[in-house]
Amino acid sequence: MSNTAVPVSAPRAVTPGTTIGVRRLPSTGNAEGVLADRLDRPMRDLRISITDRCNFRCVYCMPKSVFGRDYAFLDRDELLSFEEITRISRIAAAHGVEKLRLTGGEPLLRRGLEGLVEQLAELRTPDGRPLEIALTTNGSALAMKAEALKAAGLTRVTVSLDSLDDELFQSMNDVRFPVSRVLDGIEAAHAAGLGPVKINMVVKRGLNDHEILPMARRFHDSPFSLRFIEYMDVGTSNGWQLDEVVSSAEIVERIGAELPLEPIAPAAPGETAARWRYLDGGGEIGVISSVTNAFCGTCNRARISTEGKLFTCLFASEGHDLRALLRSSIDDDGLAAAMASIWGARDDRYSEIRATLTPELRAKRSKIEMSYIGG
Repeated sequence: MSNTAVPVSAPRAVTPGTTIGVRRLPSTGNAEGVLADRLDRPMRDLRISITDRCNFRCVYCMPKSVFGRDYAFLDRDELLSFEEITRISRIAAAHGVEKLRLTGGEPLLRRGLEGLVEQLAELRTPDGRPLEIALTTNGSALAMKAEALKAAGLTRVTVSLDSLDDELFQSMNDVRFPVSRVLDGIEAAHAAGLGPVKINMVVKRGLNDHEILPMARRFHDSPFSLRFIEYMDVGTSNGWQLDEVVSSAEIVERIGAELPLEPIAPAAPGETAARWRYLDGGGEIGVISSVTNAFCGTCNRARISTEGKLFTCLFASEGHDLRALLRSSIDDDGLAAAMASIWGARDDRYSEIRATLTPELRAKRSKIEMSYIGG
């Protein structure tokens, strides 16, 4: 994938805040005229990493061995401004995006985040509907910020929580942060109306897979939606090995042996989690099988990195530099055409081909770190 600028039309003045006309390039539309990639997948979900910094050093994402005291994070002027993020999001909405997800790093570390949410909350789809604005967080500052974020227009939050055992949790985040404060943040988000709050647990065999049942028990018959994620080979710093993956099938089997489950239909097209409902009416869980049962065929997610590169896959090696376009004289139609061209050329399906690669080929393949591109 090249990150060279996509040729665009000459600039034309566009009044800020107006609904833009999107010029779809000849190869980018499907039979219904919807912006689609080469595998006929629409772009519906835009995930935006607003900072590369995080206050945790989780072993599967930002281990201290790589992200230590001397690690060089991006300077402030290298980050997309809130106005640049809003401009990209407005154009993405005109292309069919209906959901924005703010990620990081840890997005709650970005100063003035509420102001960005307020700007994004003013955006509309072509038929006038507000966008869903979600945020993924480690929960460390959520208790303090939940109400303000809701007031700014945030729709809901997803909280990463990999263990309820405080000693293990502190060991995994590697900064001695107590699990009780994350649980407080989850409750605060629920009280503020940022629900249904989703809770994500990344499961790594031999590290925290014994916490699967305690997590299921804790959030059974609660207002929270618990999702288990197979440990993925995102980036190169986490030392991923296939034998460390606990399959979604095994997770469902472990839980179902104590709390019987039945499958239920997806809530929306392209949903990443397969949903299972407790037979006793105690709610549901989700399992995300990006390793053992890839869902590339319905993937409708684009990602914007912290410094403004557009990535069309979580496992991509390179991105397309939108920041350079944003900081040039390009107008909105030109930027829209560039984004349409990038998406229209997309044919990513790494999770589907992973199994065909030898361990040596997987190890050699360059991938962007999750802390840079977001989850």
